[in-house]
Amino acid sequence: MSRNLELFERGKKSIPGGVNSPVRAFGQVGGTPRFVKRAEGAYFWDADDKQYLDYVGSWGPAIVGHAHPEVVSAVQQAAVGGLSFGAPTEGEVLIAEEIRKLLPSIEQVRLVSSGTEATMSAIRLARGFTGRDLIVKFEGCYHGHSDSLLVKAGSGLLTFGNPSSGGVPADCTKHTLVLQYNDVEQLEKTFREIGGQIACVILEPIAGNMNLIQPSAEFVQALRSLTEQHGAVLIYDEVMTGFRVALNCAQGLHGVKPDLTTLGKVVGGGMPLAAFGGRADIMACIAPLGSVYQAGTLSGNPLSVAAGLATLKLIQQPGFHETLGRRTARLAQGLADAARAAGVTMSSDSVGGMFGFYFSEQAPKSYAEATRCDIERFKRFFHAMLDEGVYLAPSAYEAGFVSSAHSDEIIEQTIAAAGRALSRV
Repeated sequence: MSRNLELFERGKKSIPGGVNSPVRAFGQVGGTPRFVKRAEGAYFWDADDKQYLDYVGSWGPAIVGHAHPEVVSAVQQAAVGGLSFGAPTEGEVLIAEEIRKLLPSIEQVRLVSSGTEATMSAIRLARGFTGRDLIVKFEGCYHGHSDSLLVKAGSGLLTFGNPSSGGVPADCTKHTLVLQYNDVEQLEKTFREIGGQIACVILEPIAGNMNLIQPSAEFVQALRSLTEQHGAVLIYDEVMTGFRVALNCAQGLHGVKPDLTTLGKVVGGGMPLAAFGGRADIMACIAPLGSVYQAGTLSGNPLSVAAGLATLKLIQQPGFHETLGRRTARLAQGLADAARAAGVTMSSDSVGGMFGFYFSEQAPKSYAEATRCDIERFKRFFHAMLDEGVYLAPSAYEAGFVSSAHSDEIIEQTIAAAGRALSRV
């Protein structure tokens, strides 16, 4: 028995499903999850000491590679001074200033511990600011596991969503409306009919949880203009895209100034750290200044702040995102070229350090299109790549991530491995 399988079976006795986050269980692809023993740069080693090229990167945070010496050193130095205080520190002020410097839309920012906490708090804040209850999200976009966001689309245009998880009362989702990503006509009709009731619209500005899906320019423009016209708060959930697709994030690429932004992953450098922030008049509604309550004992944890600050400094080096984007684009194109050479239908896309590949004729533009991709072929390809020593996301509905540690040589090695894998699937 492999050590990975041994740990998986052992874990099932103490942990539901043997894992602490569902996708780690390999439920969609089957087989045995890889238990990570250690990681460095673009690689990790599993419990059986097998080396893998990693394109998950802790689901995005490892933008400078695993265990970057400067990030590790910053955490070590912070740990010597204590692990947690439940009181403010200078580091919290420094990282808040750094975030404000990089993102002009954020006039004030609050640190939290997870992306779920950031989006949950941003929505509560938007409701408190507007005095409205209704929120709009888009099918296939994931914003954490708070009750009002675990929602699937209703049966009609203005039918409110239904819970997509057990344990979520219908009352918690009755104020959540789920629309189709990239559907401008539907968005305009919704605002025309109930725009005055909408507290906020939240979206992944570049979706990464139904694989990588980009918004159209028309969709982005409609979102900004309609929310402004109707007094609704526009929330860019940049937990995944923040500082990964560009130094000024997806909002910079779109030329959009959202009212609120949520951040996570890269901003914590691999440690548990997230944030939400935006217009000063909206942020003034949160406690201790206003009536919207939010608190957290571990918010602004000194180790997380140290890792985040070190990472934010590294990604500001000249040419960082240009090189990252070029390599990621080369990988995406190389995967599609390898598929074509093997006679396999595949398309691909990338933005900055995020990429997606799809067993379909063209890159999807919505959740409905994403679900029409060939999942069975994805499963075979995933395991063939594992055999080649390449670790991809164990789900056809997750984007992939490249780090600065993925050199040009590593990218070419990956494309060659994909060619061999595709010839077998």
